[in-house]
Amino acid sequence: MGRTQEERRAETRALLLNAAAELFAQRGFHATSAEAVATAADRTTGALYNHFGGKEGLLVGLLEQWIEQTIVDIGASLQGEHDLDGRLGALWDGVVRRDSESGDAWLLLEFELWLHAVRDPEMGVVGAERFQVMRRGLAGGLEDWSREFGFDLPAPSDELAAQVIALLLGAAFQYRLDPAAFPQPVVVSGLRRVLGLPAPITTGATR
Repeated sequence: MGRTQEERRAETRALLLNAAAELFAQRGFHATSAEAVATAADRTTGALYNHFGGKEGLLVGLLEQWIEQTIVDIGASLQGEHDLDGRLGALWDGVVRRDSESGDAWLLLEFELWLHAVRDPEMGVVGAERFQVMRRGLAGGLEDWSREFGFDLPAPSDELAAQVIALLLGAAFQYRLDPAAFPQPVVVSGLRRVLGLPAPITTGATR
C-alpha cells in the first residue's frame, strides 16, 4: 500500500533533521548551508524551507528533538530501578548513553546548539523553554522520590532540579573528554550531596 502524505512528510522531516544534526556537528551551524542539508537528505531546498523555514528552524527542531530524546533516554534508564542510588545512577546513564552509541557527534552538536542559542536571543528563548520542561519533570520526580524513600528535600524541588541538571551536564562535558574521571559512583555521590544525602538511605544495592 502507498504511504499517506503525512507519512511522507514525517519521513522528509526526519531525513532533514538527521542530515542537519550530522552536518552541524561536523562543520558547525554557520558553515553549513541549507542547500548542503537538503542535498545530504536527498531532498530539495524547497522541502527544507517548507518544513522548517530555514536553518534556524532546523536548529529549533534539533533542540526539541534533543530534549525529548534525553527525557526518553532517562525514562528508559529509570525502568526497573527500585532504590534511590539506582535511580540517581540511571539519571546519569540517560545523559551519557547516547554518546556511547553515536560517538562524538552528539557532543559536537550539543555544543553548536548551545553556542547558537547563547548568541541568538530568539533561539535562546527556545532553548530556555526546553530546559524548563526538563526542570519541571525532574522536580516532580524528586518530590515523588522524597515521599517514596522518606527524606526531606533540602530546598524547593525546582531549585534542586536545576542544580541536578547542572551537575549532570557539567559532569557529562568532562566525562566526554576524560571518562575515567567520572565513573557512575562519583556522579551518584555528587547527586546525593545536592539532595542533602551524603550516605545511602536504602538497603538496596548501589551501582
